[in-house]
Amino acid sequence: MSGPAVPPRERGAALLAVLLLVAVVGAIAAATLEKLTLSRTAAANAAALDRARAFADGVERLGLLTIDDLIVRDTRRTTLEGGWNGRARDIPMPGGGLARVQVRDGGNCFNINSVVSGDPRTRLSRRESGVAEFIALMMALDVPQGDARRIAEAAADWADSDTIPGPGGAEDEAYMASPTPYRTGNTLFADVGELALVSGMTPRIMARLRPWLCALPTSDLAPINVNTLLPDQAPLVAMLAPGQIDLGRARAAIAARPAAGWNSQVDFWQAGPLRGLAVPLDLQLQPQLRTTWFALDVRVEVGDAEFHETTLVDARRRPSRLAARRWEE
Repeated sequence: MSGPAVPPRERGAALLAVLLLVAVVGAIAAATLEKLTLSRTAAANAAALDRARAFADGVERLGLLTIDDLIVRDTRRTTLEGGWNGRARDIPMPGGGLARVQVRDGGNCFNINSVVSGDPRTRLSRRESGVAEFIALMMALDVPQGDARRIAEAAADWADSDTIPGPGGAEDEAYMASPTPYRTGNTLFADVGELALVSGMTPRIMARLRPWLCALPTSDLAPINVNTLLPDQAPLVAMLAPGQIDLGRARAAIAARPAAGWNSQVDFWQAGPLRGLAVPLDLQLQPQLRTTWFALDVRVEVGDAEFHETTLVDARRRPSRLAARRWEE
């Protein structure tokens, strides 16, 4: 006995259903395989980055030993002897990786936290000399005076503990009126990048200033080591006496440094190019002969992974200790 006849128009429907099912299963399998491949790649990258981080930690310890050796070499002064400042050292890693480490003077910069004075645990107040130095540095870097003053005053308002705008500065009210409202920090800057948020700052000015700035975890005036300054760092000398030291005189002062470095702050200020300047006492005491903050740049390459770490090292006491880290992957 035969079954009912299949209408001509329905012939091949079963085959079509099977083909549709095969297509759906194939699509699911392809998606699953793609996700599996991505998962394996992500896992491999994570493992490589973990190895790179571990190698960076080891290289960082080596850098700390190098810094302590520099301090032991001469406890009174830190000079450029030995060519350590900014020199890159390549270190082969197990498994074919490579690490590159650089030790730099981490205090030869303008400490953006010096626009205030005091203790962040109690109260921070605007520091006139720090604001004046910041303005002088920006003007030495060709930032217009009006912009420089507005940014420096806004930076002081950003870090100080009160909510009253200073002359030309900005507090919460100015920032809350922006399309994306935010508030001031009311404490020390944690990172130089935070300065991009202050009133008056633009990406162009920020890009120009960034190589000259640092955010030390203290409100002290920048501890410029005049024994390790390089000729192209003349703006850091010019900012020490706003309106009195131009870039030409600042370069001449660096060039006048004895081969073994200056023995005292008095020697520095009595150097020919700087003799006779009327500099306030706190600024006379600002230049240092010994580096107390160092920067370590570590770059590790393991397989296809590359890991970059910048570390701020506090060398005010021995052994040196890590004060801050920044990572890039």
